[in-house]
Amino acid sequence: MNKQGQSPIKRRISRQIMVGDVPVGGDAPIAVQSMTNTETCNVAATVAQIKALEDVGADIVRVSVPSMEAAEAFGEIKKLVNVPLVTDIHFDYKIALRVAELGADCLRINPGNIGREDRVRAVVDAARHHGIPIRIGVNAGSLEKDLQKKYGEPTPEALVESAMRHIDILDRLNFPDFKLSLKASDVFMTVAAYRQIATQIEQPLHLGITEAGGLRSGTVKSSVGLGMLLMEGIGDTLRVSLAADPVQEIKVGFDILKSLKLRNKGINFIACPSCSRQNFDVVKTMNELESRVEDILTPLDVSVIGCVVNGPGEAKETDLGLTGGSPNNLMYEDGVPSGKLENENLVDNLEKMIRRKVAEKEAAEALIIAKN
Repeated sequence: MNKQGQSPIKRRISRQIMVGDVPVGGDAPIAVQSMTNTETCNVAATVAQIKALEDVGADIVRVSVPSMEAAEAFGEIKKLVNVPLVTDIHFDYKIALRVAELGADCLRINPGNIGREDRVRAVVDAARHHGIPIRIGVNAGSLEKDLQKKYGEPTPEALVESAMRHIDILDRLNFPDFKLSLKASDVFMTVAAYRQIATQIEQPLHLGITEAGGLRSGTVKSSVGLGMLLMEGIGDTLRVSLAADPVQEIKVGFDILKSLKLRNKGINFIACPSCSRQNFDVVKTMNELESRVEDILTPLDVSVIGCVVNGPGEAKETDLGLTGGSPNNLMYEDGVPSGKLENENLVDNLEKMIRRKVAEKEAAEALIIAKN
């Protein structure tokens, strides 16, 4: 059962591109991505980090390729992972040509930084030949010098003007298969820039608040900025940029989308902040339970409420619901009372019930697919 319902958000209509086997734009789900922070030439470490990101549901992973040596390492990395990989390249067009040959699923470049038009054309021709899109990435911290002089400081208008320069190059080369990001560390600047560009192009938009901060502050800043844009239907893929383990970026990204009912992956917990009415330690229970079920990617709504004031009402709207009660806590399944649980071994029993419910849901979905 999933009573979360459809999101009321009407998304901006955009051109769909393919990053590997992941559709971006159009009516495709909003993709969640992160970026490796290992040395790309350290193939084992980079592969391990990519697999960790895959395990928590990453749709796309970006890998920095600053040298030809890193490009060759990328070729080895690509063979060992399943998730689509975007290669991050600046200035050296030969690196872009090489990673395109080695299986890159998307080239992250700024055409204006590649140099002469013949070099840009060579990169675009390679992307066209291999059937891969380009991502243009505009950042407030690296605007062109003439734009810095013109505007005095980074502004939404400066970001958009920079983006249009790169877009114009691709337009002249008749290459429409790109996505665009306009990032700043300032929430208002970022939001204003995306709002402007969203009305000027049809291509998908990759959202992010760049250099947002550490785990807590960066999560808050990203949630505010990305949430504003997503509420307006703007955004086809996103990255939460955190000075933290990249795995956390994926988790926070999905949490943002879950809160707006735009994607439902993993356990969606509804939990009270607890008070003196609680009949079990809600905070301790939630901390332990969340860490135990992080590996689950199948959508499931679970309510954990410490008392009977709001517990039954929340439980009736979720797949599984726990309500604090005396002498025993009440358990609901598919909105219907299903039994009682004692405080002893509470987390163990909840985890078992969640995993059983997930297995049942996966089996039912597999049966539907088999019938079709």
